[in-house]
Amino acid sequence: MATDFLSASDTKRARGLGASPAHVVAHWKAQRVTAVANLALLAWFLGSLLMLPAFDHATIVAWARQPLVAIPLALVSISTPWHMRLGVQVVLEDYVKSEGTRFVANLAVTFYAVVVGAVALWAILTLALGNPNG
Repeated sequence: MATDFLSASDTKRARGLGASPAHVVAHWKAQRVTAVANLALLAWFLGSLLMLPAFDHATIVAWARQPLVAIPLALVSISTPWHMRLGVQVVLEDYVKSEGTRFVANLAVTFYAVVVGAVALWAILTLALGNPNG
C-alpha cells in the first residue's frame, strides 16, 4: 500500500514537467530536416562556386544575381540560422537549470538567428534585385 502511495506521489510530482512528446518529435524532425537541407544546399553552394571561372568580385556578383542562384542562397540563409537555433535550444534546455536564464538565453539566440537570417536575405535581395551597374 505504501508503495502505491509513493508511486502516486511521484507521478503527481512529475506531471507537467518536461516537454510534451509531440513537441519533442516536432523539434527532432525540424532539426533533421534543416540538417539535410543544409547539407544539400551547402553542397550545391560549394559546387557552384568551384565551377565559376574566377573568384573576383564581378564574377561572384554576376553569379549571385541569377535567380537560380539567389533562391538557393536565400534558402541557405533561412535554414542555417534556424538549424543553429534549434541546436542551441537543446543545449540550453539540457544544461541551463535556471528557468529565467534559460528563457532569456533562448530569446537571445532566437533574436540572433532572426537577425542573421534577415541580414543575409537583405544582402541576397539587394544583389539579386539591385542596380545592375554596381
